Amino acid sequence: MTAQGTAPGDVELGRGRAVTEEEMRERARWLRLEILRVIQGAGLGHYSSTFSSAELFSVLYYRTMRLRPQDPLWEERDRFLLGKGHVAVGLWPILADLGYFPQSWLDDFGKLGAPLTDHPDMRTSPGIDFSAGALGHNLSVGLGMALAARRLGRDHRTFVLMGDGELHEGQVWEAAMAGSHYQLGNLIAVVDANGSCGDGPTSSVMNIEPIADRFAAFGWSAVEIDGHDVGAVMRAFDALPPPDSDRPVCVVARTLKGKGVSFMEAAPRDWHLGSLGPADYERALDEIKQGVS
Repeated sequence: MTAQGTAPGDVELGRGRAVTEEEMRERARWLRLEILRVIQGAGLGHYSSTFSSAELFSVLYYRTMRLRPQDPLWEERDRFLLGKGHVAVGLWPILADLGYFPQSWLDDFGKLGAPLTDHPDMRTSPGIDFSAGALGHNLSVGLGMALAARRLGRDHRTFVLMGDGELHEGQVWEAAMAGSHYQLGNLIAVVDANGSCGDGPTSSVMNIEPIADRFAAFGWSAVEIDGHDVGAVMRAFDALPPPDSDRPVCVVARTLKGKGVSFMEAAPRDWHLGSLGPADYERALDEIKQGVS
């Protein structure tokens, strides 16, 4: 796997691509380094909640989803919606690497008028299937996409990555109820369960546990995995039922906010949004490169 030029021309990236667990671990490490670099250029960004998603992003985009980067609106592509939109900085390096837009766009992240913003914007960024800002809406949007695919006889899947704090929104559970009612086996909810939200520990703010059992009670197939174990992530997505099956799937990925940088892991709320001084930036780079955490 190379860092650039992954998808020349109109090449389709099929599902279940042949990558090793070691390649996926290195890809997640590379992504964390890119997140640091891109945020450093902007001067401010979301660190800890993006780091918790690195393995999920990596496996979805480099192995699991069916994509055609040079044709972002290809009808047969799998859809991806980012419920926790504040972690879009974890998507930008991947989309640039796959060829959705030039690598140079990363240098303008966060600047006024730049196409790559702190939240995904489908109007300015190729590869974004729906914009995100306010939490809680994208599972409902994904439900609509999955239902449309079913009605049109298409076999693409719709993946929705949410944070566990996002589950506090009642609209999520309305969508969960509808997903099973319409028997949408092509709808996949991925919960980045890092245990922390803006107001503190997720279950202290409003208990949402046990997450997998709650989705199961709404008629979903649910599985719980270690979201930083790329092998477990790969196996969970490899085991998805065919898109024409009749039960939506929820993958609950247990993760750690700030994963990969010790001082962020120790104080995840402090690094939800912030900026790194030169010394902390070098320390974070070194810890990710060395795999200290």
